[in-house]
Amino acid sequence: MRVRKLTSDNDFSFGNSALDYYFNVPEAVGQNVETGLMLWLGEWFLDTSLGTPYIQGVLGKHTQAVADGTIQNQVSNTTGVVDISSYSSQFDSENRSMSIQLSIDTIYGPTEVEIENYSLY
Repeated sequence: MRVRKLTSDNDFSFGNSALDYYFNVPEAVGQNVETGLMLWLGEWFLDTSLGTPYIQGVLGKHTQAVADGTIQNQVSNTTGVVDISSYSSQFDSENRSMSIQLSIDTIYGPTEVEIENYSLY
């Protein structure tokens, strides 16, 4: 699996040739998990079937258990993910944001994924 690295601003990394890519390492799968969680279902015009169903299964009247199940399902369906070793999430209803911490086992080994204060509006 070859994945272009992202900068701290979530832009593609350029200018370092092969060093701009993850190649067959757990971080490649971890970055795909992170970008999948940051993409809302229907948001990408080229393939509206991709993304996390935040409106359909996380926001609004849904319980924490339903929201966590929706997010974990999105992670489990990411190519290269074998298992979710640990999962925790915190919702900040006042600021309409969430944070997610994951430990996942991938086809290349274990890795950590952390999304802090992701805006849900």
